[in-house]
Amino acid sequence: KMAEKQEEPSNAQNGEPDNAEEGEGKKKKVKREDLPPFEIVTGERLPAIFFKFQFRNVEYSSGRNKTFLCYVVETQGKEPVTCRGYLEDEHAAAHAEMAFFNTILPTCQAGARHDVTWYVSSSPCVTCAERICEALRKNKGLRLTIMVGRLFMWEEPEMQAALRSMKEAGCKLRIMKPQDFEYVWKNFVEQEEGEEAKSFVPWEDIQENFQYYEEKLAEIL
Repeated sequence: KMAEKQEEPSNAQNGEPDNAEEGEGKKKKVKREDLPPFEIVTGERLPAIFFKFQFRNVEYSSGRNKTFLCYVVETQGKEPVTCRGYLEDEHAAAHAEMAFFNTILPTCQAGARHDVTWYVSSSPCVTCAERICEALRKNKGLRLTIMVGRLFMWEEPEMQAALRSMKEAGCKLRIMKPQDFEYVWKNFVEQEEGEEAKSFVPWEDIQENFQYYEEKLAEIL
């Protein structure tokens, strides 16, 4: 079942699927306390292999246990400033969405208006949704648009309620269109050294999957 697979954080450090049988065995042996200290990986561009696997808008997301969050922050101060980068979460102690509020937003000019856009591999979990609502209520100058590749556990009633609460708090939720994936590819994905920038190659079912998730999100909201 998609929900169960996606909840369990992966110990793999790369963006590829775990070897199913071998990976499952290894996961069971690793106790929570044996995991290395939680770290958030930050940077300007993520490896292409991570993007191609983690951002793919499939319906069943087996093995895609991380959250990749690409962000653009436009600060409307005396001198407008734009900053961008990406975050990925490594272990279960915190998620990329939390890390954005804990590490990225505090570095932005206090008291200014911030127009923030996230491009996220999957929609936030219930806990992160609550944190997003709290941040939007506290910070009246924050405008947040979240573009998601997939809907996380959308069949669960509490997840549907969390998505609705984000909308009520003022967050704009959108499903990523093929053009949005292309934008992330151009602006947030690193190319192999020595290669000219490769153009984005859409996967076979990208448009159908976008329409599928767009319909689901419209029903929920």
